[in-house]
Amino acid sequence: MKQNNEQDRSLFDTPFSAQYWKLAALEMKSTRMLVIAGVLTALRIAVKSLSIPIGPSLNITFGFIINALGSLIYGPVMAIFTSAISDTLGALLFPSGAYFFPFIFEEIAGGVLFALFYYRAKITTLRVMLGRFAVTIIVNLMISPVIMIYYYKMVLGKSYTFFTMPRMIKNLVMFPIQSLILVLLFGALLPHTNRMNLTYTGTTQLKMTRRDVLVLVLLTAVSALAILFYYWYKGLT
Repeated sequence: MKQNNEQDRSLFDTPFSAQYWKLAALEMKSTRMLVIAGVLTALRIAVKSLSIPIGPSLNITFGFIINALGSLIYGPVMAIFTSAISDTLGALLFPSGAYFFPFIFEEIAGGVLFALFYYRAKITTLRVMLGRFAVTIIVNLMISPVIMIYYYKMVLGKSYTFFTMPRMIKNLVMFPIQSLILVLLFGALLPHTNRMNLTYTGTTQLKMTRRDVLVLVLLTAVSALAILFYYWYKGLT
C-alpha cells in the first residue's frame, strides 16, 4: 500500500485516469511541493520581463521554461494555482499595460497543457516537443488572440485582428527554438529530479534522433502551411 505521493511512482500513458488526477491533487498536500511551487512561481515572475532579442519584434523569453518545469514536477492541479498567482503578481509587480483579468486563463492553460504532457509520463524528446507544440497552437494561436480581441475592445477601445502575420511567424520561428531548449533542459535535470523523487519519468536520457528532427521539421512545416493557407483563403474572400 502506498503511503504517500512520493512513494507512488506510477506513470501514465495519458492523463485520462482517475489515479492520475488523484496523485496530482495530492501534490497540494505536500509541504515539499508547496515550497517548490512557491520558489518556481517567484522565479517565473522574476524572469517574465527578461528576453533575448534575435530579430525585429522577435525575442527569446524564459517564462515558458519555468512553466514547463513546474508542470513536470507538480502536475496540472498545482499548475492552475501557480499560474494564477504568477499572472496576478506579475501584473502587479511588473505592469506592462492595463490589467485585464482574462489573461489569467492564458497562463493557466499553458501550465495545465504542459502538465498533461509531462507530469508522471515517460518523457521522450518527441513528448517534450509535442507538449510545446500544443501550447503554441492552443494557447498562443487560439486562446491568446481571443483574449486580445476583448482586451483591445473593452480596455483600449480598438479592434484587434485575430490572426496577424507577425504573430504567426513569431510563433512559427519560436516553436523549434523553445522545443530544443526544453529538450536540453529536461535532459540535464531529469537525472537529478528523478533521483530526488521530484519527478517520475521512467527515463533520464533524452536524445534527439533523426525521427525527432523529422517530426520537429514536419510540425513546423505544417504550421507554416496552415499560415499560408489562411492568408491565401483570406485573399479570396
